[in-house]
Amino acid sequence: MNIAIVGASGAVGQEFLKILAERNFPIDELKLFGSSRSAGKTYNFKDKSYAVKELRHNDDFINIDIAFTSAGASISREYAETITKHGAIMIDNSSAFRMDSDVPLVVPEVNPEDASVRPKRIIANPNCSTIQMVVALKPLNDISPIRRIHVATYQSASGAGAAAMAELIGQHEQIASGEKPTTERFAHQLAFNVIPHIDVFLDNGYTKEEMKMHHETRKIMHSNVDVSATCVRVPTLRAHSEVIWIETVRPISVEEAVAAFSKAKGVTVQDKPSEKQYPMPLFVASTDPVYVGRIRKDISNPNGLSFWCVGDQIRKGAALNAVQIAEYLITENNS
Repeated sequence: MNIAIVGASGAVGQEFLKILAERNFPIDELKLFGSSRSAGKTYNFKDKSYAVKELRHNDDFINIDIAFTSAGASISREYAETITKHGAIMIDNSSAFRMDSDVPLVVPEVNPEDASVRPKRIIANPNCSTIQMVVALKPLNDISPIRRIHVATYQSASGAGAAAMAELIGQHEQIASGEKPTTERFAHQLAFNVIPHIDVFLDNGYTKEEMKMHHETRKIMHSNVDVSATCVRVPTLRAHSEVIWIETVRPISVEEAVAAFSKAKGVTVQDKPSEKQYPMPLFVASTDPVYVGRIRKDISNPNGLSFWCVGDQIRKGAALNAVQIAEYLITENNS
């Protein structure tokens, strides 16, 4: 396969390189692209050095089979035709095409077959918080259809990119030195704080991030399930956490849920609260699975279930999910 990475210098772009190497993804040719600021930077991949080229409207994508793009929605929209016009499949990590009816929105553990129909040669990677939630919901929905979802997210600095992670570290260093912390990437100081505000507020009082979870979940699950989200930024570096409440058509027991989670692809159960064992971002960071714990009946709803869910935003929430889509395409092509 001839592979391109657009946004190679960013946090997700760097994670693409790590994951492609770890999974021994079949690559014949690799091209890295970025902004004019990133052009010329070099990165190692499997003991070979690659220089970042400036992304331009030209024919650099001739002979590229798959292009992983993670440079923001405006770049994805502007360059989609340039990237795909010679036949490349664009797996896009931005919000640009997620709700386009001609673009599949794919989480391989949930709806891999959707990737087979791609009239625009674009496949969208969902929002990071949506990805980890639907991976956990799939085994439960298979037992009994989910009618209603309430979710509160606790999203790490990594969700806002590498510069945001650096800002959080810098704020802690500034506070420790008695300085006033610098705030540029977030609406408020994040160190020693939580911010109930991710993305812009909409007329209905929800943020775009919260409405992404509503719309994307319904598209991925092919369901009219009701989804209400509150998204909060917390001062952790990597891995998002979520507390999820669901209502199903028939009651699901805790034992059924644990058994289903234990068999599900991409899910790891950590659920021994009496022994202080439950998922935490400190230990989940830089790992692949979606971890679930605190699994319990919702005492306010006889058909309700509640659980805690943690996943690495940069890996499963972004780069790993995209690579798994590409792996599915290879399997599909060889079948």
